[in-house]
Amino acid sequence: MDSALGSPGIRTTGWRVGAGTIQDPSYVREAFARIADRYVTTNHVLSLGTDILWRKKVARIVRGWKPARVLDVATGTGDLALEMQDACPGAEIIGSDFCAEMLAHASKRGLAKTLVADALALPFGDAEFDVVTVAFGLRNMADYAKAIREMRRVLKPGGHLLVLDFSLPTGVLKGPYRWYLHNVLPKAAGLLTGQKDAYEYLGGSIEEFPMGRAMCDLIEAQGFRGPEAEPLSFGVAAIYTAEAR
Repeated sequence: MDSALGSPGIRTTGWRVGAGTIQDPSYVREAFARIADRYVTTNHVLSLGTDILWRKKVARIVRGWKPARVLDVATGTGDLALEMQDACPGAEIIGSDFCAEMLAHASKRGLAKTLVADALALPFGDAEFDVVTVAFGLRNMADYAKAIREMRRVLKPGGHLLVLDFSLPTGVLKGPYRWYLHNVLPKAAGLLTGQKDAYEYLGGSIEEFPMGRAMCDLIEAQGFRGPEAEPLSFGVAAIYTAEAR
């Protein structure tokens, strides 16, 4: 799922407001398979390369924690996992995703360890990892809280969670950015991939995703302490970090 655009392919009709944002996993998986070959290039073009800088920053943060074992959930084509693999050569980096076609690209690009897995039911024992990361994937999962609890389960006490995802800027930039999200980005992505429907959901998913204090509160409620939010690029994205209790 890792992508500057987030995970494509979620139908607007697959969303249920109230109990939480519910996606259609079968459709998402099929959409990933359809665009896997053009996924990386499309993301970098549409973000003007900014997504690369965000991931490099995340890799530096993770390196500072000196982990022995890292799990990158919803790794997609492995962009973040590969950055961490380079930044932390002594650590074991595992990239998991529920789309085998995406993971095939991650492996071809050099990610040493990949695993097809559902983020809501990770096939690992309790307290196996020092760090768990998820970049542009949590926003598209069927149950945010359940996903974070599962990440907490596989983390060692004192281990670190890092979430990288979109948010909305505040002030004068908010209006123009929202217009870009809903009017420009889906069309451009459709032209680049030939799969316009795979990106039509994107603006709505960002609008509904918890941001800032709301995300910190959600993370804390799932068994973490000291959650912090760091805005990136005037608030277009954010890094959330917390420590497992």
